[in-house]
Amino acid sequence: MSTARKNREMSPERIYDALLNARTADKVTMHFKDGRVIVGALIFNPFKGTGRLINVDREQSIDFKVDDIRDLKLQPLSV
Repeated sequence: MSTARKNREMSPERIYDALLNARTADKVTMHFKDGRVIVGALIFNPFKGTGRLINVDREQSIDFKVDDIRDLKLQPLSV
């Protein structure tokens, strides 16, 4: 009897759509395919499919391509 593993990876189309909607998010938690998890503000260029995630608290930024992302979660703007 084999056990089926649940695929927790979002499709590239869903990731792209989420990145386009991230303009209304306060923070983004991004899970990369290489295992890194980064939280921060997002800059995304939809024409190139690339962006930058900036964590101001840690003084850290990372460039990414949509293909690098496994999953992402948006934190809504706090009012």
